[in-house]
Amino acid sequence: MKVYRFIAIVAVLFLITVLATQCRKLNIKETTSEDPNILEYLQKDSTGVYTNLVAMINKVNYGSFLNAYGTYTLFAPTNTAIAAYLQKIGKSSVDQLTPEEIKNILNFHILEERVLTSDFNDGKLNTITMYGQFLVTGVVNKEGSSYFVVNRQATVTTSNIQLGNGVIQVIDQVLVPTTKTIAKLLEEDTNYSIFTQALKETGLYDTLNKSNAAASKSWYTLLAETNSALSDSGFTTYAKLKSKYCNTGDPKNPLDSLHLYVAYHILPDVKYLADIVMLGSHATLAPLEVITDKLVSSKLLINDDEYSTIDGTVHEKGIELDQNNSDISATNGVVHRALAHIPLKIRKPFPVYWDLCATVPELTRLSSIYRKKTYLFDYGDGNTLADVKWEKSCLKYRTGVTGYLGDYWQLGFGTSSSNTDNLGTCSSNSWIEFTTPLLVKGKYKVWVGYFTQNTGKVVNVQTLFDSVPLTSALIQFHQKISSVSVSDEATLEALGWKWWAGVSKKSGSTPARMVGIVDVAATGRHKIRFELVSGSNSDCNLDMVHFIPLGMNQTSPRFNPDGTIEY
Repeated sequence: MKVYRFIAIVAVLFLITVLATQCRKLNIKETTSEDPNILEYLQKDSTGVYTNLVAMINKVNYGSFLNAYGTYTLFAPTNTAIAAYLQKIGKSSVDQLTPEEIKNILNFHILEERVLTSDFNDGKLNTITMYGQFLVTGVVNKEGSSYFVVNRQATVTTSNIQLGNGVIQVIDQVLVPTTKTIAKLLEEDTNYSIFTQALKETGLYDTLNKSNAAASKSWYTLLAETNSALSDSGFTTYAKLKSKYCNTGDPKNPLDSLHLYVAYHILPDVKYLADIVMLGSHATLAPLEVITDKLVSSKLLINDDEYSTIDGTVHEKGIELDQNNSDISATNGVVHRALAHIPLKIRKPFPVYWDLCATVPELTRLSSIYRKKTYLFDYGDGNTLADVKWEKSCLKYRTGVTGYLGDYWQLGFGTSSSNTDNLGTCSSNSWIEFTTPLLVKGKYKVWVGYFTQNTGKVVNVQTLFDSVPLTSALIQFHQKISSVSVSDEATLEALGWKWWAGVSKKSGSTPARMVGIVDVAATGRHKIRFELVSGSNSDCNLDMVHFIPLGMNQTSPRFNPDGTIEY
């Protein structure tokens, strides 16, 4: 989705795609049928390997929707898988399971969205299960063959059985949801004994021990430090850690340095590794302080930062997350393992390269739409998209185009939009507003990257930041960069222009305008709004917004449709 800080970070998702493409021995059978629905297919399967699963579905009447119109994904355990699960829990047959137990099992295996293996990421799936927990997917290699795995518990043995109301992914084990909170997971692992004690002493253990996440929405992400990681920095006991950080004598005091240190390791919301990679910065429970991330040589680094000074570029080495021992699901979030000590970092402003499509979860979770085809989002009650608001009618998401990662938002300012792909038109809009990713307090130049169409349709659009107009330039979506009578980058930048896409796109259809300088007074998320001043154009294409601190390189990196980054 794509807010990036010196990014290259789409590579995590790209890596999985490459693996899936290069592995020629995947044990995958692909079947397509438009006629039977999910339950009917299971019932009529000639191999007879789903009888236990069918019995469970019938016992709780889940056939009422699995055999009706809808869009579902069922991770279907075979008879052998269910028998092994029953033996593990001391039962001999499906009949010994209560209806509540069966519902919990089935709910953890069903998504209310069609998800193919091509949509699997190296991390959680975008769509949550009916149980209320996420599934984690990936690829493993065994004896020269590659397999899709789910929750590190089951292997996909037959994939992408496409049916009238969804898709089946056959698995060789029953998926078992976690029953423990983040706090309990840490407490039961002796590798985290020092950090667990710090959680308890600061009172943040209780914050991470709330289990009813689905009802309370209290989702958290913890970057946990092992005893080994702490010992490497000289903290061989909790007493040494407290001696270093506790400056008030009361670790429960929110202003105490030990409290802030622990709070800095807790992110609001549930963020698996794939989620962390997709955003360059993340708020923490330490007020106004953030962590950053960067993918370097397939290593996910926390707080690996570079910034410019009058003496040159400073590189602050980051802390690696142990990817093999991260993405550990809890009832109220997820745990990641840090391979070294992460001190609280008072940070300076850093560049944010914001792709306007990739940070919209209502879009990115539509696996059949996102980066695959053009789509019209209905206005509804005005709250269809939490972080994108517009005046009326519908909003067009367009893909398969020149924009970064091949997509952008398209709307008609002053006139109705084009009838792209014969989907219909959206009425004329006079404004659209986005909620930004997290910005660290400081001063930034703001660049708006767009894609030019309809060069004969003159339009002028004003940018506002937190309701304050930015006055450096209006956005003229009809204007190519070639309309400026200079070509060298330094002069272009001085005039408030740059080409933000890769070198192959230097011809001018992907310009960016420096619309103004903002002084972000408080670290957090803000509003950026685009309002029509005059003219009309049916194809105004908003792709990226760059917030780049004053004094830093304003013209690099550049972003290609295939996701690669040029520096």
